[in-house]
Amino acid sequence: MLCTRCRIRTAVTDDGLCTFCSGTRPPLPDGATAPVPGTGLGPGPGPGSGPGPGGWGVGTWPRSPVGLSRAVIALLGCVIASDLFVIGAGLHLRSLWEGLAADESLNIYTGPGLRAQELYDRAGAAQTAAFLATGVLFIIWFHRTRRNAEVFESGVQRMGPGWAVGGWFVPVANLWFPYRVASGIWEASVGLHPDGGWRTVPKTVLNLWWGGWVVSVLVSRIAVSQWDRAREPEQVSDAAALVAAADALDAVAAVLAIVFVRAVTRMQVERAGTRQAATGPERAAPGSTTP
Repeated sequence: MLCTRCRIRTAVTDDGLCTFCSGTRPPLPDGATAPVPGTGLGPGPGPGSGPGPGGWGVGTWPRSPVGLSRAVIALLGCVIASDLFVIGAGLHLRSLWEGLAADESLNIYTGPGLRAQELYDRAGAAQTAAFLATGVLFIIWFHRTRRNAEVFESGVQRMGPGWAVGGWFVPVANLWFPYRVASGIWEASVGLHPDGGWRTVPKTVLNLWWGGWVVSVLVSRIAVSQWDRAREPEQVSDAAALVAAADALDAVAAVLAIVFVRAVTRMQVERAGTRQAATGPERAAPGSTTP
């Protein structure tokens, strides 16, 4: 039977709680702290033992995602701007194709039509560059938060840290694997209750971000396929409208990604601060006295 509060560990008390949520975990001898699973680091003699020098660091301590998150948010803003740019250029080009569908004597391959196509091509190139740059930095941030989650609570992780990178590049599975990684990050980053019990935070932000991303990817693939098959002016006009809708969904997904990045970063900063405060006395130098 799983714990009725965290739904992760085995229940051991009469009211259905695990030792973590019920606060009945036995203390370690001599005030020692438990090592982080899988790191080989922990209390005891030898190099690399014991906690790090602060709330952010290496070894048994998480690394700050704040700087990366700010860069990711800035690039996501560039993605939104490029989406709006390509939407405007695409709708302008679509209006010319609609005119050609109504009057086949029009020539949109020279003059205004040629300039509209060139503008649309430049907008598409800017959109692609913004997307690629953002994708690279987002994955770096995503991997760092996954490594931090291993420090905070390794028991709730469903997939290894490597999947925070590799999961995005597995065909079909990339519509699900990154979400499983993100779910573990979210659960591990949530701060604990003051009594040390497990606290849950609804995954509304996570679910909205991932749902928006998946819908945007699927609609974009359909729109690109229709655009590539379009030959007649009416077909090109309809395909341009669908591409504009896909770009709008991409902008919405970028906004939701900003909310998700901010939420996870904030939770990890708070969790690291709590961890630092809780272990502060243990890092005091031998022989030191409190005023």
